[in-house]
Amino acid sequence: MRISTSAAALAVGGSLALAGLVAPAAQAVGANQECRGLGVANLYGEFIEGDDTHTPDAEGAVAVGGNADFTGGFSVGQELTPAEVDALPGKNALVVAGRITGHNTQVMKGNGVYGSKADGAVVQAHAGTVSQGASPIDFKAEFAKLRVAATSLAAVPQTVGATVQAQGPKLTFTGGDAKYNSFTVDAATLQGAKEVYLKVPAGAVTVVNVTGGSYDMAAAGTSGFFLWDAGKSAFVLDDKAQSASGGAIRARLLWNFPTATKVVKKSDAAWAGTVLAPNAAFDLGSGGPVNGSVIAASLTGKGGAETHHYPFTGCLPGTVVPTPNPTPTGTPTVPPVVTPSGSASPSVTPSGKPSASGSASPSASASASTAAPVASGSASPSATANGGGNLAHTGSGPVVPLAVGGAVVIAAGGGIVVAARRKAAKKA
Repeated sequence: MRISTSAAALAVGGSLALAGLVAPAAQAVGANQECRGLGVANLYGEFIEGDDTHTPDAEGAVAVGGNADFTGGFSVGQELTPAEVDALPGKNALVVAGRITGHNTQVMKGNGVYGSKADGAVVQAHAGTVSQGASPIDFKAEFAKLRVAATSLAAVPQTVGATVQAQGPKLTFTGGDAKYNSFTVDAATLQGAKEVYLKVPAGAVTVVNVTGGSYDMAAAGTSGFFLWDAGKSAFVLDDKAQSASGGAIRARLLWNFPTATKVVKKSDAAWAGTVLAPNAAFDLGSGGPVNGSVIAASLTGKGGAETHHYPFTGCLPGTVVPTPNPTPTGTPTVPPVVTPSGSASPSVTPSGKPSASGSASPSASASASTAAPVASGSASPSATANGGGNLAHTGSGPVVPLAVGGAVVIAAGGGIVVAARRKAAKKA
């Protein structure tokens, strides 16, 4: 099926860094297309740039760029599949670049590596090894790309026909695009909701862009996230035991906080979907899980606060690049550029006032927008996501051209595009 395109361009600098966020072990989703995720962060349930202070466990893998304080006991990776373990850098389900503290840290599947260990700290592996050594992850580089990604996602206009409606304590997001739904809401409106409802087609990628410098779910006592289940023709409260469409909605749901420096989850509420907050101190509270991954500058959590293993499986907008490990003789190809089906200004009827806007890091600063020519391309139907969310997952998603700082880079990229198109034309 041919998809019409527009000449929209994202106003963001540093697109070369963003281009590095091709999902590890991604599979092709169409002619010369690559399924783009969140880079190495896609492999981890907690991907933290700085310190992580947390009990009692994380069902997925955990990567910490600073120090990890797991005093009180902590288990990692219980729900990982063998394929997911194999995809981890060095098969490390636990990575702590700095110092690890805690008398009972258990790596249930995969290996573990740490920079140093506090006196009396105990780290054990059940199906692998644990060792002291250098981090296999460059956290500084990965978070530089994640900040650019968060900024570029926020620059995608709200999907045509999509609405964000506040009715008293109830906030409802409604989108009908079968492939990609982008919403924009200010933090004050979101945190004023006691119940959050999301209605999108199963299989669609959904990105909720939250503006402002901080978000506190406890402010209005948000009690739950309800996702639309088309089979039941009803909203389903998301939790460990149940989720709409067998988990297909939350597996492709991303909450994007590009400028927030603080994000707080209410202790007795389960948060559905993955949270991308690369500049924020994330507080899990003392109970209730995130049914997805947390990508943040730092993390704290205690009591029953957990991260459940439902990794993000969607394809995201951005410049597509060759696979991370091309063959030495391989020639990079540039895919056709497609955009979300229509864009329009947000249709929002919020209550409350926007919270104070936070400052993004220098790496996330936007530059002047440069419109780029686009071409039509083909995209394959989205594969159905499952509750666990396979990482090497096919699916269709929009690919949006990014403004590139520097005429040399633009010229070089244009040459590659022309060459690729001529080659494709000859084959046709």
